[in-house]
Amino acid sequence: MEKFVTRGQNKRSCANDARSPQRRMKLESDERIEEEEEEEEEDDTLAEFSHPVPWQKIEAEDLDCDYALLFSKEEADHLFRQLEEEVVYSTGEEAKVQVFGKVYNIPRKQATYGDADLTYTYSGVTRLASPWTPTLEYIRDAVTKTTGHTFNFVLINRYKDGQDHIGEHRDDERELDPLCPIASVSFGAARDFIFRHRDARGKQTRRQIEPVKLELAHGSMLLMNSPTNTFWYHSLPVRKKITLPRINLTFRRIVVDRKK
Repeated sequence: MEKFVTRGQNKRSCANDARSPQRRMKLESDERIEEEEEEEEEDDTLAEFSHPVPWQKIEAEDLDCDYALLFSKEEADHLFRQLEEEVVYSTGEEAKVQVFGKVYNIPRKQATYGDADLTYTYSGVTRLASPWTPTLEYIRDAVTKTTGHTFNFVLINRYKDGQDHIGEHRDDERELDPLCPIASVSFGAARDFIFRHRDARGKQTRRQIEPVKLELAHGSMLLMNSPTNTFWYHSLPVRKKITLPRINLTFRRIVVDRKK
């Protein structure tokens, strides 16, 4: 990045500079030091908001995602154990969901955390965010440093085994910031994750578009960029051979002014 530094000088100082090569050398040296310090500060700022990981780009028509292993196995194991201790999941009516006017038990456990007084409405249910736990704050901050995006809400899904699942849906609620991607962080058993284009769903499909299938690993992050959630549904289907639990955290940014 180019930097421009303007300094005021009168004629007398310019004349003195012309008669004194040593003074010119000192000024030039001071300028170089100042520029180096500014560059170091800029590098420190970039380092603060970028945690380098090897990204894998996943693309199809109107689908734009980035995938990476965010945490080592050792750290992912530790965070999984902490989440099992800290996260309190919904019960009763909050453990149900409305689909096409009918109410069903959610085939997984769910919890919502985030900034104070935030609510999130989806599938006919409005949920209030619980205060961030230390572990959730740590994971959120790691996601922010890696992506450069800030998040004020997280939806947590816990799948006890391969029988627990989530059907095809889009994370396209109007209160979400359309300019902010959704960051999906996974811990525990690796599970298949399937994208299906909206024009290729159902028995009477309008177009032949192949689904996109991923396996989300322990400690991984999938970044769903715009316009993915406009055109593609995603799901975590039943996998009967999976016997171990999985915890998934989808970090989102809710637009507070829009909710008001």
